[in-house]
Amino acid sequence: MSNYQRFPNRVIAGQQLAKKLQTYQNCPNGLVLALPRGGVPVAFPLAQSLDVPLDLCLVRKLGAPERPELAMGAIAGGNIQVMNPDIVNWLGITAAQIASIVEQEQQELERRTHCYRGQKPFPNLSDRTIILVDDGIATGATMQAAIAAIQSQNPRTLIVAVPVVAPAIYHLLQTLVDEVVCLIQPDPLHSISLWYENFQQVEDKEVQSYLAQAASLPLHFACC
Repeated sequence: MSNYQRFPNRVIAGQQLAKKLQTYQNCPNGLVLALPRGGVPVAFPLAQSLDVPLDLCLVRKLGAPERPELAMGAIAGGNIQVMNPDIVNWLGITAAQIASIVEQEQQELERRTHCYRGQKPFPNLSDRTIILVDDGIATGATMQAAIAAIQSQNPRTLIVAVPVVAPAIYHLLQTLVDEVVCLIQPDPLHSISLWYENFQQVEDKEVQSYLAQAASLPLHFACC
């Protein structure tokens, strides 16, 4: 394993990540978008430090049959679907299996949308500076789906910000967005959870709490 130190928890990782994003502090058209659920505790202190609003980018990983921890793809709102053909071919996953898993994850995506957003409309991303945050990136499928969903709305700038990412995925993402900001790139990465001392599952109530806190914070815009 690499010699990188582990993060104590997601919140501290977000605080450390914010130090590398100070260029975007007080950005008047800035918006931090977190991938729930694990990206939210990272994104909250980051948004708080940068003094920009926090919202969500809802995506769902498509776990491989009988190996749900392994992402064969991902889906996002707007009928966005990204697949990893190497995983699909390696495991011999059929079109019927993919369709079944997509249907299940679409239902969960809709549940989370209602749970976290209620009737609140998704913000307009056109011509905005978007900082897209997760707690880590292993295969990149979920992040690629999120990127596709956001880019369909023509943001001015799209930055991916994560505490930990696999080196190969880091270089791939650099070809897809304007900037990739990360703290460590362990090789091999193995699993995101290995790089946190505390990697407890984030529950719906925690996501709702962070969003409520973020909505109550006053914003003091200056300039990008």
